[in-house]
Amino acid sequence: MTARQETRLADGRELFYFDSEPGADRSAPDRRVDLPEAETSSEVRWNPLFRDYAVIAGHRQARTYKPPADRCPLCPSRNGSSTEIPADDYEVAVFENRFPSFSLKAAATVPLVDVPPFQSGPGDGRCEVVCFSSVHEDSFAHLSPARARTVIDAWADRTAALARIDSIDYVFCFENRGEEIGVTLSHPHGQIYGYPFVPPRFFRAGEAMRRYRERTGECLQCRMLDAELSVGDRIVAESAGWVAYVPFAARWPYEVRVVPRRHLPDLPALDDEQREDLATIYLDVLQRFDRLFDTPAPYIAGWQQAPVRKDRDVWHLAAEIFTIRRAPGKLKYLAGSESGAAIWINDVTPETAAARLRGEMVGD
Repeated sequence: MTARQETRLADGRELFYFDSEPGADRSAPDRRVDLPEAETSSEVRWNPLFRDYAVIAGHRQARTYKPPADRCPLCPSRNGSSTEIPADDYEVAVFENRFPSFSLKAAATVPLVDVPPFQSGPGDGRCEVVCFSSVHEDSFAHLSPARARTVIDAWADRTAALARIDSIDYVFCFENRGEEIGVTLSHPHGQIYGYPFVPPRFFRAGEAMRRYRERTGECLQCRMLDAELSVGDRIVAESAGWVAYVPFAARWPYEVRVVPRRHLPDLPALDDEQREDLATIYLDVLQRFDRLFDTPAPYIAGWQQAPVRKDRDVWHLAAEIFTIRRAPGKLKYLAGSESGAAIWINDVTPETAAARLRGEMVGD
């Protein structure tokens, strides 16, 4: 059973340690006594033409940018060097981001604007950093199944906690890995965003699942999973409780969905057996991505969970993992069609991508 310890950093932000076994001493205090309270502003602006949001967070210009390894803020505090993690070692650590895109403090400083067509308000959410390992050179794919299980427990714990905040409507656990993705801290870590709205992509997914349930009485994701299993040529890996497959309409050169066989809304709903099983297949998929090219694949991995208050009965949990690398030394750029029209043009067929992820030697 994963053990959790709570503390606070010198500026008042919360920090949580997660360990696979109880008994670890993580009581070291934050010695940065002169650490000023971070100034945060977050504004959510509504675009009525495209029915989506833009988040304005100018304070993030001051965030830490590609520090040298010996000044990494996510390493443990050692040898008189104080970081965001006061303990001299840890398994998994989660803390409030010092430079968040959303902040519960925004309501006190950001005014409401309601002068149509202009509508905006405070980005009244929360952003947390999840450190997967104390080892700077580590990566998620290199974690043990036991450590991956601890990360899963941390995701579930924080998802449940953020969902209890009145202003948060959606909890998104994700990881950006690789400089090509835009990562500015190379230490193995991810993030958890508590959005004060349901992101439009997930809002549309919820509407699609709702309509399908009303029309057929079935779950759309369950139907898609059954269809992929029946066809078989886009399946990447399977376990007792999970299936990893390349979607029929994949947008990215190498894109995988990891889906539970059981209809479940979110990470907190997973039982012990499903979490153990997930740790194994999730690592398997990440390792398959790293075997695609001559260097580790840059990727984004995110959990598509049910919204906090809407469409929970029709939602089916899934992880989405994709890389922007389409071939050795070549990246998939979001050019005119993708960035301008939001229409993806994929350079690799999903069937070929699945075969390569399975380790099969196939041509274009």
